[in-house]
Amino acid sequence: MRKTSSKKAIVGTKYGSFVCVFEPEFDMGGYVVEVPKIQGAVSWGKNFVEAKHMIKEAIEGIIEAQTIVEAERQGVVRFTSQSVNSLV
Repeated sequence: MRKTSSKKAIVGTKYGSFVCVFEPEFDMGGYVVEVPKIQGAVSWGKNFVEAKHMIKEAIEGIIEAQTIVEAERQGVVRFTSQSVNSLV
């Protein structure tokens, strides 16, 4: 049995700072990282620095997607489908 030594670090994004939990990934190497306050914010990096960068991108992407979904729900934006062929 391997003893895991998780690390916590604060990751700054353009939407604020978030506490992230970094767990060593023994099979692939590197770190798996998640953000307890943001559902679905999970990433991986081959080292601590890369994992930190990857989770920052994940956090920002999730927040932006949530904002777009909420704006559509409120009727602020509306999405339409368009054929790829019509764009060429």
